[in-house]
Amino acid sequence: MDAAGNRHARPTFAELFTPKLVTVLREGYGAAQLKADAIAGLTVAIVALPLSMAIAIASGVSPDRGLFTAIVGGFIISALGGSRFQIGGPAGAFIVLVAATVAREGVEGLILATMMAGIMLVAIGYLRLGTYIKFIPYPVTVGFTAGIAVIIFASQLSEMFGLTLAGKEPGPLVPKLMALADAAGTANPAAIAVAVLTIGTILVLKRLRPGWPGMLIAVGVASLAAVLLGLPVETIGTRFGGIPRSLPWPALPGFSIDKALAVLPDAVSFALLGAIESLLSAVVADGMTGRRHRSNCELVAQGFANIGAALFGGICATGTIARTATNVRAGAHGPVSGMLHSAFLLGFMLVAAPLASYIPLSALAGILAVVAWNMVEKQAFATLIRSSRGDALVLLVTFALVVFRDLTEGIVVGFALGSVLFIDRMAKSIAVETDQPLVQEDVADATNGSRHAYEASDAGDADTVIYRISGAFFFGAASTVGAVLDRIADQRKNFILDCSQVPFLDSTAANVLEGAARKARKAGVRFFIAGASPQTRRMLINHGVKRPYVSYAATVRDARDLLAAERAASTSAAQ
Repeated sequence: MDAAGNRHARPTFAELFTPKLVTVLREGYGAAQLKADAIAGLTVAIVALPLSMAIAIASGVSPDRGLFTAIVGGFIISALGGSRFQIGGPAGAFIVLVAATVAREGVEGLILATMMAGIMLVAIGYLRLGTYIKFIPYPVTVGFTAGIAVIIFASQLSEMFGLTLAGKEPGPLVPKLMALADAAGTANPAAIAVAVLTIGTILVLKRLRPGWPGMLIAVGVASLAAVLLGLPVETIGTRFGGIPRSLPWPALPGFSIDKALAVLPDAVSFALLGAIESLLSAVVADGMTGRRHRSNCELVAQGFANIGAALFGGICATGTIARTATNVRAGAHGPVSGMLHSAFLLGFMLVAAPLASYIPLSALAGILAVVAWNMVEKQAFATLIRSSRGDALVLLVTFALVVFRDLTEGIVVGFALGSVLFIDRMAKSIAVETDQPLVQEDVADATNGSRHAYEASDAGDADTVIYRISGAFFFGAASTVGAVLDRIADQRKNFILDCSQVPFLDSTAANVLEGAARKARKAGVRFFIAGASPQTRRMLINHGVKRPYVSYAATVRDARDLLAAERAASTSAAQ
């Protein structure tokens, strides 16, 4: 219902699955918007060019397949998706899964699994199951992302050091590190120097010239140094023979029932990870822009993008957090920027394909090392470790399982632990009061200890809005409450959130309030949290919900009195 009490009609199928591109075009799209999207698309394409090739090589396939994925998959994700700013393409999170599939089933098996995953994602979206993916607890996503970062970094050590292994590089972390240690004597000083040069260039440019395309410049500098100095390092040309100058003709992968059954577990893993990664990326874009994506429409687009990428010989496509954030920061207006990003990548491939042969593999490994470092949410990791033993347990178990066992297993076990932890906390939060009948009896006004005299200002303050949260505020309710809090800056100057009836608040909910507080401060809204218990306040403060973003008050009345006092002081100063 709206403020007037009118009931909203349920959105139709067409409304839920209309691409954001159509919405943006209906709003009005002219030369100014096209210019903004073109600049953002070019910026993202410059970032995506070396990254797409690096991810493909780390995944055990040729670099051109990463470009095919970014071009075809990225275009479809932007054209059909439910997020206004999502940028799609190959993602570092898939490196381990893709590499394992290639090693076991070959490239043809990988392409078939990618297409099957696409079909699953389309079905998940149309069945509206994407809503439930939002229920994954915050500690699980942080631990999962950190675990993937460790695996990606470990996978690049052999290229960064130019090692020559006696056999095939093992997939699991511990055997991998043992094999790398055995091959330490074969380290190539030139490869190490190129990797250090690449990483150093990226870090220096990020500090001194953050607006410059650091990764592309770093690759260019490393390639130039390798050519001019004649360094004995392996390049894209020496290993892969370069990259083609055009897209291949679309073709269906080889299919048989036995092959489909063999890659079915991989397809399920691709679909699950793709759904999580893409919706996380869309949430990041929402937080940066104040817009809201439609998760099921986004999953349908991800599905069609994977089908399209597979037809052109690409690998798994999903929403990419770093490139999406770059798109937003570059001033994108809507999905056209993502479509232009794919067009620019195609142009780069047509024009500059011969130059790619000179790129050292150790330079691309250096790029992925930086990507892995940036993937780790270091502040969030430390906060969760400090916040509570339960959240720390979920975080560390998820992290350990992802690193040492399996990505999917880490998510499933982490989610199960989070659910058990929630049930335990809910059980402890239930209080049984004596002498409380099922139907409450009337009581005299004088016996109500919290009662205060009525003041007309309680109803007449048009600049202040009060919301009350009653019950447990946890990851399952975070998206619903977040949608309400997104509207706090619409028409009011002061916002009071009454948390006196919140018996429990977890890290996911604290993260939602932290985002709402930042948005309120940006909009010039004064944000009060009233009635929070000491435990709730401690959790919120640990997550950054503190001054100058919010003020705390013991009761709603106290918050109103503070606002009134500030208003009176401001009036006196003006006179």
